[in-house]
Amino acid sequence: MPLHVAITGSTGLIGTAVTDALHQAGHSLTPIIRSSTPVRTNKRVIRWKILSGEIDRDKFEGHDVIIHLAGANIADQRWSKEYKREIQESRVKGTRLLCNAIVHMKRPPRLWLSASAVGYYGNIPLNEHRDETGPGADDFLARVCQEWEEATKPAQSAGIRVVNLRFGMVVSPNGGAIKKMLPVFKLGLGGKLGSGQQSVSWIALDEIPKIILHIIDNAKIAGPVNVVAPKPVTNAELTQLLGKALNRPAFLSVPEFAVKFMFGEMGQTLLLGNSNVIPAKLAHSGYQFAYPDIRKVLENCINHSPLAH
Repeated sequence: MPLHVAITGSTGLIGTAVTDALHQAGHSLTPIIRSSTPVRTNKRVIRWKILSGEIDRDKFEGHDVIIHLAGANIADQRWSKEYKREIQESRVKGTRLLCNAIVHMKRPPRLWLSASAVGYYGNIPLNEHRDETGPGADDFLARVCQEWEEATKPAQSAGIRVVNLRFGMVVSPNGGAIKKMLPVFKLGLGGKLGSGQQSVSWIALDEIPKIILHIIDNAKIAGPVNVVAPKPVTNAELTQLLGKALNRPAFLSVPEFAVKFMFGEMGQTLLLGNSNVIPAKLAHSGYQFAYPDIRKVLENCINHSPLAH
């Protein structure tokens, strides 16, 4: 049955893929956009201003599903004090504002999918892994993720099925880490970061809409869900496979101190931290991954990226 879906972050990397897939599945979508964003006059939208707490609350009525993907890009720049505040406010304040609108609807949605990240678990010891029952860590990104998810609790208390999507590294030729890595690796200057032993929990961009449709159709799935492929890779494996897909050497190494010097706290957390996370809830719900092999996903990235040619 076609659903009415409202979505934030619809023009982002993940949002674009999800929007396209939901349209193809026959669902109707309403973008939730900033008040200053121009749109065609005949296009239905919901407007909001996160910092001032304004939102078109009445326009939420009639929506079956809310998907919340908006937030400042954590890998866009070094984490200055000001940018850390933007990362935190764009996620936590936005989620609180959206939650307040949802819980006061006359007919609340049956499902709210709200983004989070595997950064929730922090730097996991090398000999350990985390599923959705794992504890949260105490670094900056982990605390943001915990506050982010905590902001959805009023909706859960109101009886709405809430799913916190803990995304791993999104693999796509159109954005994210791989797009940034391609030019360097194409020149044959790629290689591991630090020891290279740190795990990277990843997910193919094309897998995400399939997972979201699976969650929509499976009413038993609730709470945190690790949106990651079943087999993490080490940074050394990832860089070697990317070099091989490009037919370029990837034998260089960036020492840990250089990563910290170039990228600061962001580099320490995102590039050197160990993220060995498994998708236990998806596996237990019977989800079958379409893209479990990162080698094939990387080859697909190379074939579809102009940066690789």
